[in-house]
Amino acid sequence: MVTNARSGRTSRRVNRFAPILKNIRLFATDVDGVLTDGGLYYSDSGEQTKKFNVWDGLGLVLLKRAGLVTAIITMDQTPLVNVRAAKLGVSEIHQGVRDKLAVLKELSSKYDIPLEEMAYMGDDVPDLSALQVVGFSAAPANAREPVRKKVRYVCKAKGGEGAVREVADLILAAQGATDDGGARP
Repeated sequence: MVTNARSGRTSRRVNRFAPILKNIRLFATDVDGVLTDGGLYYSDSGEQTKKFNVWDGLGLVLLKRAGLVTAIITMDQTPLVNVRAAKLGVSEIHQGVRDKLAVLKELSSKYDIPLEEMAYMGDDVPDLSALQVVGFSAAPANAREPVRKKVRYVCKAKGGEGAVREVADLILAAQGATDDGGARP
């Protein structure tokens, strides 16, 4: 059983994916539209900001605590992502990436983790190549239609609103890890 991060309700969805999820050793995600709501916010001075969700952040922290390698793979390149990833203890940060599959293959080699033991979460067409080769692929509820059609799991939550935490909870439940709370990320 897994608790839905948004509603606190228990879900049986993990049973369907448990054989795959129990072997996941690396979790990678896109940023814009997955860890964020996809919006770009600008201050009066022109500085760009992004809104990250604390539930998603704690999901990444809990995956790392459970022994998974955590990775961010994004086409964007901004210091903001480095700041957020460092706060969460994300192991691998890859920005300015055009070929996300190539990065997953590099990580596979670096950590000796087959693609089948990786989970990847994306929301748009640039994520498709990565989503189609990993053991477990997921997308937020508001991901683009071509992505929703290709992934194993479409979240109930939207990007930047707990979707990453939803997938983290599925993985942790399948692996028998518990959500012990902890500090707010």
